[in-house]
Amino acid sequence: MSNNSFNDSDIPLWVSSLQSLTTVLLGDNQLSGTLNLTSGYSNSLQLIDLQDNQITDYKPGSKKINFQVVLAGNPICHESEAQKLSYCQLPLQTPAYTTPLNNCSAQSCSSGQVSSPNCKCAYPYSGTLYSRALSFTTLNDTDYKELEQSLLKSFASQKLPVDSVSLSNPSRNASNNNFQLTLDVFPSQTDRFNRTGVSSVAFVLSNQIFKPPEFFSPYFFNGLNYQYYGGEPKSKSKHTGAIIGAVVAVVVFLGLAVVIGMYALRQKRRAERSELNPFANWEQNPNSGAAPQLKGARWFSFEDLRKYTNNFSESNTIGSGGYGKVYQGVLPAGEVVAIKRAAQESMQGAVEFKTEIELLSRVHHKNLVSLVGFCFEKGEQMLVYEYVPNGTIMDSLTGKSGISMDWIRRLKVALGAARGLAYLHELANPPIIHRDIKSSNILLDNHLNAKVADFGLSKLLVDSERGHVTTQVKGTMGYLDPEYYMSQQLTEKSDVYSFGVVMLELVTAKRPIEQGKYIVREVMRVMDTSKDLYNLHSIVDPTIVRSTSPKGLEKFVEVAMRCVKEYASERPSMAEVVKEIENIIQLAGLNPSVESASTTESYEVPLGQNVKHLYDNEDFSHSGNFPTAKIEPQ
Repeated sequence: MSNNSFNDSDIPLWVSSLQSLTTVLLGDNQLSGTLNLTSGYSNSLQLIDLQDNQITDYKPGSKKINFQVVLAGNPICHESEAQKLSYCQLPLQTPAYTTPLNNCSAQSCSSGQVSSPNCKCAYPYSGTLYSRALSFTTLNDTDYKELEQSLLKSFASQKLPVDSVSLSNPSRNASNNNFQLTLDVFPSQTDRFNRTGVSSVAFVLSNQIFKPPEFFSPYFFNGLNYQYYGGEPKSKSKHTGAIIGAVVAVVVFLGLAVVIGMYALRQKRRAERSELNPFANWEQNPNSGAAPQLKGARWFSFEDLRKYTNNFSESNTIGSGGYGKVYQGVLPAGEVVAIKRAAQESMQGAVEFKTEIELLSRVHHKNLVSLVGFCFEKGEQMLVYEYVPNGTIMDSLTGKSGISMDWIRRLKVALGAARGLAYLHELANPPIIHRDIKSSNILLDNHLNAKVADFGLSKLLVDSERGHVTTQVKGTMGYLDPEYYMSQQLTEKSDVYSFGVVMLELVTAKRPIEQGKYIVREVMRVMDTSKDLYNLHSIVDPTIVRSTSPKGLEKFVEVAMRCVKEYASERPSMAEVVKEIENIIQLAGLNPSVESASTTESYEVPLGQNVKHLYDNEDFSHSGNFPTAKIEPQ
């Protein structure tokens, strides 16, 4: 919060009262008065930088402080004698650091290669490590070495082919005050990583499997695209052919550019008009007000929704998340709905909101949460969904909802969710990539049938354990397609991967990542198809393994493991997954075409247990992907 134009005011009291405070950067803010640290301060405090204010006095107290105070440029430091005091000195620039060599001489490497700390030429996997709370002025070589050893220990524990790591270029990002370091990870016993190596290293760093030293937490990692796997460079003849092909492509491209340019000029004014009024090309209904009333999706006025939610009262609030708050409402006909009201910081542009409504109003399937309507007026963006009463798969598996599912019920839930996802991929017009399939995005209705939610716009990735937000990944940690770390793109097969993780959750009742262990790797580690129950006794949910083995469990795990194959080309489509689960249900002696008629009355909630509502936290924040092409309502 440095370099602002605040009114002249005293130093805020929270500087000495916040017990988790680590860094204070309030330079050049016209703060005045006394910096008083006699009443106590956070034990985690590392830096108070109040330079270039109007501070006239400083009271450090009798207790020795173990953090840095910077008051340079304040009246208290104007006297010549005062300028010699430590707190009147400007902070040192970021100390330079590069991981030293390990008792060897640096090699002269070919183009693109880098000499590792062990003096081996290789193509490292590189990226940037960010720390949100670190004061870089307190770091020394010992801290950097501790961080390097922690990284190597983490990679070794995951049995990754890493020879060494190198840290360099420590600095603080002026725009967000994040401390950042360049990280190079070098391959072991070869000069480059294969695809498995890159995705595994990226997974450990991006999904918080790596636990850094306390001083570097919380952190996040942003990896660069790796260019060097896939064998040796192309031969000279192939290289020449590529150049010729590129020249031809450029000529063709220039010709097409002329045609496209002429077309773009004709469309420019029409697009500008559309941006100003995103609902202009929809057929208007005289009773619909400022927005359209579509088939299958109603338009609600702001006053309507305010009435249905008792003026958006707290008693009607049933959840909140990254999108905003979710309210329970009752329509005049008695229909109960869930109303998502976007927070100001989560507002989309009008065009994006229009596109989402166009998309969601055309998606109709019994295994998808239905859009009832929307509100777009008075600066508000609200979506109205059907109310799904029995929480999520995750709530059931963790016991939070009080609903216990036996093995047959889990098979049917998996089938329903798979059918909903297959519809999005193959029958929706246009096809939809969900991009955030997880057990907390699959809801259970009155009959415990699955309904997939959360297939609107993408959202940020939240690390709930540390409380910080990163934007380099779309989706949820533990469910992400390994190929995303190399291509930075999500596809239908990415949804298949995420669904495979959900299937393993249904078998184990474990979260994707628990105590640093990843469910996919744990199943791979113990699975042995030659043994009873594929040797999975130690990780299968004991509530579904009674005196006998659940019918079809081994086949179910086989399908799940095909879904989580490292390469997308080896994974089945969702339509194929549906067929496989149908076959498993038939093997269990049931008809996969018959919906369940049982209700939650068959599943008792333990007395006194608090039931977590399905819309809490991120469970009902919308997410996913849709094409940017214009979609006309039907």
